[in-house]
Amino acid sequence: MFFKKTKPIVERCETDMTTRLRLKYAPFYHVAESADGVNVTVDGRPMVIMSSNEYLGLSRHPRVVEAAKRAVDQWGASACGSRLANGSRPYHVDMEEALAAFLGKEACHVTAAGYLACTCSLSSLAQRGDALIVDPSIHSSLWDGALLSGAKIERFAHNDMESLAKLLEQLDPKQAKVIVVDGVYSMEGHLAPLPRLVELAEEHQAVVVVDEAHSIGILGKDGRGVCDHFGVTGRVELICGSFSKAFASTGGFVAGSRAMVEYLRTNSRQIIFSAAISPAATASARAALEIMQSEPEHRERLWANYRRLKAILENLGLDFWDSQTPALPIVVGDRMKCYALWQSLWERGFFTVISVPPGVPAGKDLVRCAVTALHTPEQLDRFGEALKAGMKQAGVPPRR
Repeated sequence: MFFKKTKPIVERCETDMTTRLRLKYAPFYHVAESADGVNVTVDGRPMVIMSSNEYLGLSRHPRVVEAAKRAVDQWGASACGSRLANGSRPYHVDMEEALAAFLGKEACHVTAAGYLACTCSLSSLAQRGDALIVDPSIHSSLWDGALLSGAKIERFAHNDMESLAKLLEQLDPKQAKVIVVDGVYSMEGHLAPLPRLVELAEEHQAVVVVDEAHSIGILGKDGRGVCDHFGVTGRVELICGSFSKAFASTGGFVAGSRAMVEYLRTNSRQIIFSAAISPAATASARAALEIMQSEPEHRERLWANYRRLKAILENLGLDFWDSQTPALPIVVGDRMKCYALWQSLWERGFFTVISVPPGVPAGKDLVRCAVTALHTPEQLDRFGEALKAGMKQAGVPPRR
């Protein structure tokens, strides 16, 4: 049998270009010695996080913190078991019922991580012989679920409904189909064009799965997400998402019809063999859900900050990928210039994140930025000045 010759594993690790760049610039795994919202201390130096997913700024909200403390006092640190076996508790059921009602779905299941929720939404829902139709920009957790399912993966061009329509026309009408998208794409900040997408899905008898991780709490009535924003909740079969963004906690969820959620509970390895979400994480997410509906001022500040930062990026001539959401990427395109811009911002006290291929398409190397309700106008203006200096230092020209 012929085997393709490959590099020894140790040599592969030592010579990988992306790894070498990360070792040189060290843009990841920085430890914040203290953190209060977007204000952190790294290596004894105060910094402002400009890449946080804590969109509504609720992780230190008194009601969220108090809910977590009460849950630990009552239930301890963990249920120490899977939901299927011995780990189910009343706080899980309460969260599931409240979230299902909020999202307009019959049932919900909460998991210990958003990654697990998104992976399980596909890994057993689609099967070998089915067509799993994906936007290539979906989150890695959805990609892993797609690969684990064994279904035939079909790709359509990012957010291109003509591409999706052509693909659906080419598939066997009798083949079971699942269409998978992110409601908001976390790198690009783009909204999935759900109104047209669900029309095509209904025309071709396809099930629709939407990852709402970056849209819950931000879009829709009281933050119900992008499905509610477009008025298509009843036409989307399964919604999945994470508690580590607007919910300011950890964990995740899947929500849909009672039959579909029960099917996942019965067949998904990610649900059956993982421990239950902790009491504190559940309680803090539950409190955040109540705050989303009772305190709209957090969302209002978030969108005001989005408009301010967007104007700053426009004035500097930066490519922010036409983002419509608080995730505002700075697309550089050249990998070395991207690292140099990141380093310049870091030296000026701004904590951002780099994303390079395969995390983004080739030629779209970017510095990921995101605003939250906690950023102040003064911090955003200082960030704009740091960007201006960083563009000059890194040789990043304005796109205009």
